[in-house]
Amino acid sequence: MLGPSNHWSLLYPQADQRRHETALRQAMDRVSASGSYILGAEVTAFEAEFAAYLGGGQAVGVANGTDAIELMLRGLGIGAGSKVAVPSFAPSAVAAGVMRSGAVPEFVDIEPGTFTLCPEALDELLRSFRGRGVRAAVVVHLYGHPADWANLQRVANEHGIELLEDCAQAHGALWHGQPAGTLGRAAAFSFYPTKNLAALGDAGAVVTKDAELAEWVRELRQYGWKERHVSVHAGVNSRLDELQAAVLRVKLGALNESVLQRRRLAATYDARLVGSRTVEAPMVRGGCEHAYHQYVVRCARRDALMQHLLRAGIPVAALYPVPLHRQGAFGGENELLLECDRAAAAVLTLPMHPYVSEEAVEEVIEALKRFEHESS
Repeated sequence: MLGPSNHWSLLYPQADQRRHETALRQAMDRVSASGSYILGAEVTAFEAEFAAYLGGGQAVGVANGTDAIELMLRGLGIGAGSKVAVPSFAPSAVAAGVMRSGAVPEFVDIEPGTFTLCPEALDELLRSFRGRGVRAAVVVHLYGHPADWANLQRVANEHGIELLEDCAQAHGALWHGQPAGTLGRAAAFSFYPTKNLAALGDAGAVVTKDAELAEWVRELRQYGWKERHVSVHAGVNSRLDELQAAVLRVKLGALNESVLQRRRLAATYDARLVGSRTVEAPMVRGGCEHAYHQYVVRCARRDALMQHLLRAGIPVAALYPVPLHRQGAFGGENELLLECDRAAAAVLTLPMHPYVSEEAVEEVIEALKRFEHESS
């Protein structure tokens, strides 16, 4: 274990802050004393260190993960008059980022096993009337599981669209040994306080090996400036501040260790759930290494089980209960996205972070057994 856990009294991210408390205080004091609070030395250093962690390229720090999606698309010239394919079973921030770029999201179904974008469904969209005008797909590595990149890339190449990554939940995930965030032309990251790599507030980044795209995003994040006070593009204010960059630098050094602990915890859950009559443990595609931002099970009686576990004091949640294609902000309903609807009605997240103890896992399992017994 990376630190002490008293079952549910100290939850992530508080446990993570406590683990790094001394180093975080030193980092924050360093920023406070520097007199530089926006786009200074800490941001520059974090951008270089995060890019190096991913194996090269450039990272551009922005204010949050939603902005990262918007600016990634705008940097590629994808905006008004364009469409972007996205999985409907995903956080609303994905569609919001697309819409803020000026583009229109077109929703696509998912694979039932991994909850990630289905290559066959993407191909079907792009061959349809609805797929006309789609210039890119934002592939969400949901819950930390890498999507089926090879087949998605084959579809994208066939139809001539960009394949981009949303890695907001995939820090530390690997696809055939390659880090999530390095598979496509560009990737958007979030460092929201609950992420695997977590700031103390909102923070995000765009990562790319395309130097021209990186420069576009740098300009767009600060009013479209090429030089101070001179806007050459219609930019925004989406700057990663020095304090968050300093925090992220502290935590980046522990990211691999914390993801490994998430995998160990997932293996314990997997072993204890063998033979369960109530829940179906998550699958991992061959060649992939899950980052386990969340440990997500399927349950035919999800709502009843969720209430049972909550009454037992176990922190669980349904992520995400309403697919994007059924949210009014994004254009209404599409009855054809069956796997998204099925997943939304069945998924349940069990406690997952590096500070969950083996005893806490056993408490979850015993509560599941009580539910099975009471339901039989």
